[in-house]
Amino acid sequence: MKLPNFPDGLTPEFLTLLLVESLLADGGRVTEVVSSPMAEGAGMMAEIAKLMVTYENAPANLPTSIVAKFASSNPTNREIALSYNVYEREARYYSELDPRTEAVGPQIYFSQIDGENLLILMEDLSDYEVGSQIAGATLEQTELAIDELAKLHGAFWGRVETLDWVPGIADSYHADTMLALALAGWDKMVDTYGNLISEYTRGQKDAFLSAIPALQQDRNTQPRTLCHGDFRMENLLYGTRPGQHPVVVIDWQGPLRCHGMFDVALFLGQSTKTMVRREHELALLQRYTEGLERAGVDTLDASGVWEDYRRTMLYDWVYTAVVTGSLDVTNETTSAWMAKMVARQSAASEDLNVFELLP
Repeated sequence: MKLPNFPDGLTPEFLTLLLVESLLADGGRVTEVVSSPMAEGAGMMAEIAKLMVTYENAPANLPTSIVAKFASSNPTNREIALSYNVYEREARYYSELDPRTEAVGPQIYFSQIDGENLLILMEDLSDYEVGSQIAGATLEQTELAIDELAKLHGAFWGRVETLDWVPGIADSYHADTMLALALAGWDKMVDTYGNLISEYTRGQKDAFLSAIPALQQDRNTQPRTLCHGDFRMENLLYGTRPGQHPVVVIDWQGPLRCHGMFDVALFLGQSTKTMVRREHELALLQRYTEGLERAGVDTLDASGVWEDYRRTMLYDWVYTAVVTGSLDVTNETTSAWMAKMVARQSAASEDLNVFELLP
């Protein structure tokens, strides 16, 4: 169906039409919708609204609040989203891949793309604690995140070759766009957050940028799995009450086919508190490999895991340059979590001496 502009298009009549195969399968209609924005500054390529819903002639146990996710109204961020095809990737993840993994996501009531537009109606999990990249992940939060990654990666380990619509980290439109935006974004990243980046790292600019295609190929070798692609604190919801899941993963705009370590290193290097990472790095990597084993993956060599981790941490400067150098950072909250991302990435890179791995 043709999707209207949001959030204005989320009228009672339209919502009734969308929910007839899920929440309203047993009858009833929506009579009133009150929309309010959520998570301003936390997302980049989409917007989120909370819908307070009133029903008529419907079952009594229906949710009175629903979360709506739709395309960004920010022209800069929307253009970036379209270049990465993120709206289709998220809609198709929920409809095709989410049922295949034990990694927990929100319940989806409706999901559709319409050209440059997107709408996902999902379970309201606002009573969960939203992860904060500004505060940084504690050890317990990091362990829960690692456990969820093992479930996700284990389910698709070596089984992604038929997922043609999921781009690879190399040899894809995703790779080409990442390269172009990293080349264009590095100087802006340094101009904005240069005080958080060591002089040595800033001096690696030319060598690093020229090596990106080789680094992408290195992260694209077998075995590949399905990665979240943007696995950071704001995309995790932590349970705080009895009966809630320990952690729920949201924002599936960027699934990738690549080494599973991409998600692991991104989280440890940019979301986990630096002192927590330094003190528990090896134990957390072992926790990840043990989780993979429980999911049926053959035991991984510890030295190979460590080398994979360092190489991925080096590649993550591509992600850092793209995020900080191409997206709109005028929002105060967005700028604050990006600053923490850069500072932690810088610290991890120095601790692991990653630039010695440049080809």
